[in-house]
Amino acid sequence: MTMTYPGRWWHKLDDGRIQCDLCPRDCKLHDGQRGMCFVRQREGDAMVLTTYGRSSGFCIDPVEKKPLNQFYPGSSVFSFGTAGCNLACKFCQNWDISKSREMDRLMDAASPERIAEVARAQGAKSVAFTYNDPVIFAEYAMDTADACHALGLQAVAVTAGYIHAEPRREFYAKMDAANVDLKGFTEAFYFQQTGAHLAPVLDTLQYLKHETDCWFEITTLLIPGHNDSSEEIEAESRWIADHLGLDVPLHFTAFHPDYKMLDVPHTPAATLTRAREIARAHGLHYVYTGNVHDVDGGTTLCPGCDAALIERDWYEVLSYELDAQGACPHCGTHIAGRFGARAQHFGRRRVPVRVAPLTSRECS
Repeated sequence: MTMTYPGRWWHKLDDGRIQCDLCPRDCKLHDGQRGMCFVRQREGDAMVLTTYGRSSGFCIDPVEKKPLNQFYPGSSVFSFGTAGCNLACKFCQNWDISKSREMDRLMDAASPERIAEVARAQGAKSVAFTYNDPVIFAEYAMDTADACHALGLQAVAVTAGYIHAEPRREFYAKMDAANVDLKGFTEAFYFQQTGAHLAPVLDTLQYLKHETDCWFEITTLLIPGHNDSSEEIEAESRWIADHLGLDVPLHFTAFHPDYKMLDVPHTPAATLTRAREIARAHGLHYVYTGNVHDVDGGTTLCPGCDAALIERDWYEVLSYELDAQGACPHCGTHIAGRFGARAQHFGRRRVPVRVAPLTSRECS
């Protein structure tokens, strides 16, 4: 049976419909209709979230898999998502979850408090809302973030950043870190390949940088022939340098054929290397490659002396030289990010976790 929970961020229209104010989709709904995300639905004269307390599964991941390379490197993160999405990416690599229209797929159920308890018991440093975009299950994610903070855990959002200003302010007030997917750097790419628009995502990135204390990193999946030209990578790198500064980490990751782009080839390793060189040439201090074995592209370099401070292969930390204050031991330059008193080495493994179902007390 589908669970519902009172939804926020909506208003009534003069024509009898209600409008969802969560994201720039601005879905306008008659009774019983769902928004484009498929999980926010009108019931009577109110909005409900149909996936509160239900997940597509729970796993322990390395935090580098989010990817977050400068947020407690080497630590483990308790990861989960729900179903649905407010974008329509033709290249979605979690399409079986994000495009799901079958609520019965959500077999794992847990309250925010239960998730935090299990994450702590598993030794996770943080809990990540991922696999599909937490914007669409914001109420559940925010309540879970509160439960995590009560137990000393961090909250992480892996998101496309497609959200309106008011819910954005409330959502990111609860988040300690985020990875924002910057899908490409042209309006044409966003509109044609994701069914969305570029400007709201750029607004979110600037908001995160200038209005919050939330640590964030950016990921761009490079798709051959679609968003991987040197000109587009140049434009993205310049914009980040000019509007966000030089210390925001940028990940260029490899595409594999999936969903509606089965005819597009894998991203060549040379494309990722070229993108990293372009971004570094524009002064960005921390530029990474992902979804490939590339120690150079996975290494955190000191912007002061160019020393290799954190070496990685895929998601695994191979060496760690930062001191307890997160500074380079060679020249003393402080490295942007969040670091613990000592390095952690969870490794690259992914561990499925079973969370006990909701109890009657938790459902009440």
